[in-house]
Amino acid sequence: MAVINKLSINQFRNLKNQYIEPSKNINLFVADNAQGKTNLIEAIYYLGHNRSFKTKTISEVIHYKFSDFQLNAQIDNHRIKLEKSRNKNKIFIDQQRIKNTSQLTQLLPIQIITPDKGFVVNGTPKNKRSYLDWGVFHVELGFLKTFKSYNKILKNINVLLFNNKINELDFWFLELAKTAKIINKNRVEYIKQLKKTAKSKDLQQLLTSFDLIDTFDYQFYSGWPKEVDELDEQSIYHYLSKNIQSLLKANYLNYGPHKASINFSLNNKNECFLSRGEQKTLSIIFWLTQVLMLTNQGVNPVVLIDDISSELDRKKINTILQYLNALNVQTFMTDIGNHLPLVSHVDNTVFEINNGIIKSVN
Repeated sequence: MAVINKLSINQFRNLKNQYIEPSKNINLFVADNAQGKTNLIEAIYYLGHNRSFKTKTISEVIHYKFSDFQLNAQIDNHRIKLEKSRNKNKIFIDQQRIKNTSQLTQLLPIQIITPDKGFVVNGTPKNKRSYLDWGVFHVELGFLKTFKSYNKILKNINVLLFNNKINELDFWFLELAKTAKIINKNRVEYIKQLKKTAKSKDLQQLLTSFDLIDTFDYQFYSGWPKEVDELDEQSIYHYLSKNIQSLLKANYLNYGPHKASINFSLNNKNECFLSRGEQKTLSIIFWLTQVLMLTNQGVNPVVLIDDISSELDRKKINTILQYLNALNVQTFMTDIGNHLPLVSHVDNTVFEINNGIIKSVN
């Protein structure tokens, strides 16, 4: 079970030198706008991913008076430290420097619900793949290695296509078919597990609480044309081999796991025709389904929810808090303070943020 017992944030945006000891259950951070609520969520996300969900530019997250930032945390019985600047990227686990971010992500699995990252229902294919692969990574230990191999092979194929080097393509097509099959298999199996979890008593109660009595469904799109069996290595290879000319014309491989997506629907109505409110609600249901599935498998992620009152009414907020509290997962959520009475029903700690200063109020 991942629990942040102690957290120190230094020079991260407007959070200059802040230290907190959060609860292992619900942690609510209240503040007016532009005081640092989202910055806190971003810092915790950074701690588990070694990157931001808002920007790729390191200078944007460093406090303007400094040249670097540091994040320190005690996660269960482990110590994590990140030191980041424009020129350095140091990660330490238990005082040992590591180079592989995946070790960080395994130690601190984080699921985030925030408007800044975008909603998964009717979201971009890239965002859908991101949420899907986050879950696959935590249940299939070899997934990341295969995924990295696939991306290297894909890069080589695209270089060859761009330079019209046909004679060298066959070997790389074979290699891509091998890795693509594994990625597809992992993703398909994960979707099956999600759907099984969605039929559980806990999820059905959640759907009822959300007044969601219609059928919420999702189908995996592998990124390959219909004539390709994404679980058959030879089918993938033959498709690539017989379509070399069209691939040369495109100058890149326009099919494959890197083009995969998830197609959502409610009561057989495609996601693009759903209201904004329905898209929000179903996105949250999908995220919470992943959280439940992982907790059932012994992976208790830390859940981040930013600006909860802008996305949900009081009933839905209360339902989510009760649900997460029952799952026994550590949660960090922000709000402008409108829903303080709701957290009184669950084990919680409330913090206030004022101009980057974080203080516990209970």
